[in-house]
Amino acid sequence: MHKPAAEEEITSLHDLSATDLIAGYRAKQFSPSEVLEEVIEHVAAWEPHIKALYLFDPDGARAAAKASTDRWQRGEPAGTLDGIPVTIKDNIATKGQPIPLGAASVKLIPAEKDAPPAARLRESGAIIFSKTTMPDYGMLSSGLSSFHPLTRNPWDLTKNAGGSSSGAGAAGAAGYGPLHLGTDIGGSVRLPASWCGLVALKPSFGRVPVDPPYVGRVAGPMTRTVDDAALMMCVLSKPDRRDGMSLPADSINWKAHDKSPRKVRIGLMLDPGTGQALEKEVRNVAVSAAKAFESAGAVVTEVDGILTREMLDGLDNFWRARMWDDLSKLSPEQRGKTLPYIHTWAEAAAKLSGVDVVRGFNATMAIRAAAAKLFCELDYVISPVSPVVNFPAEFAAPINDPDKPFEHIAYTVPWNMSENPAISINGGYDARGFPIGVQIVGRRFDDLGVLGMAKAFEGLRGPQRPWPSPPKQ
Repeated sequence: MHKPAAEEEITSLHDLSATDLIAGYRAKQFSPSEVLEEVIEHVAAWEPHIKALYLFDPDGARAAAKASTDRWQRGEPAGTLDGIPVTIKDNIATKGQPIPLGAASVKLIPAEKDAPPAARLRESGAIIFSKTTMPDYGMLSSGLSSFHPLTRNPWDLTKNAGGSSSGAGAAGAAGYGPLHLGTDIGGSVRLPASWCGLVALKPSFGRVPVDPPYVGRVAGPMTRTVDDAALMMCVLSKPDRRDGMSLPADSINWKAHDKSPRKVRIGLMLDPGTGQALEKEVRNVAVSAAKAFESAGAVVTEVDGILTREMLDGLDNFWRARMWDDLSKLSPEQRGKTLPYIHTWAEAAAKLSGVDVVRGFNATMAIRAAAAKLFCELDYVISPVSPVVNFPAEFAAPINDPDKPFEHIAYTVPWNMSENPAISINGGYDARGFPIGVQIVGRRFDDLGVLGMAKAFEGLRGPQRPWPSPPKQ
């Protein structure tokens, strides 16, 4: 484990939150150009060790930062995030750049235009200085990829950063600026956030327009603070007609997320119903979080999980078939470039019947119905994010077996299928100081309430450890 440098966290511009950076720009205490240079310098110290970035563009970022600095000097910022350094996950299209999806089997074709989340960030004045890594086709909770170098966790370089928003998680923990954009179809912003000590919001389905849209797939912020996640949502949630599954435009005041837990009905879900066994240190952190809310006046009751073995296996079959559909269209040579774990996992779908696959997809509707029933009696659910504290950097998943690929997502995947908002926030640490996340889930469309409960938890959870510092050269 690398010893954090407490004094660095206080003095470095790259460690400041986005809300603090905006306040500093407004007061002319420092400029976007000065902040970016500190981020670039910090990236140089960390990146050889964690490999979080793809298409890092310091020169393009410097030009954007100079333009932002000029706007702030005139008192005319372009938007909510003007001058804030931001990274964007590989699979979110940015104009003129390829979208490898973390896979060596994908042809590198420049995108014709920005996807909706990237477009909103750019319009707001954010400085997109790099893309971030991901595993093949986003189908792993790991930093392992056939295209990108292996992404490692800044808290412990021998451990996995998680995935599929692996580079975003590592970059956030390492201090590559305050804002990072990921995507989540089964836990892909929340799991890396949990293993990297971050805040990550999986919004209600359709809250953030995406292109291409898909069942359960959302884009969401990965930050160090709840306030920064809310600030990012101010921008990301703006409408875009390219997403035919997006929610109607809404006048949510994302900054009004202070919420008292008093008399709020919370369910503590320690057993999701199936999947990998819960490790004791993770359980202790979730229980501690529930007790903290109870001490603040919430009404907490333990509840049963909603996921069954049949549901999880059904999702597995459905996703295998979806992946094999994509891979089967490639030439044998191209297909052979896929990560072997992913190829082995997907190829098993060739033996599935059409009924098997439809039955698998129908698991999404069964999960949705179970979640709706659960939230008839509850306002929020608290649970672990991951059943395990961490796992080796070189593994494709905690169990690392393509025949048992999703045992670790039993706490996260239900809320993608049910479309509920869910947030991961650091809840504590193991005996060696490795972060452990807590998940807070709300009713459909109550994104603001979920942020409010996470904000309340920031004040209840106790002091946080300093962020990791780069290894000495």
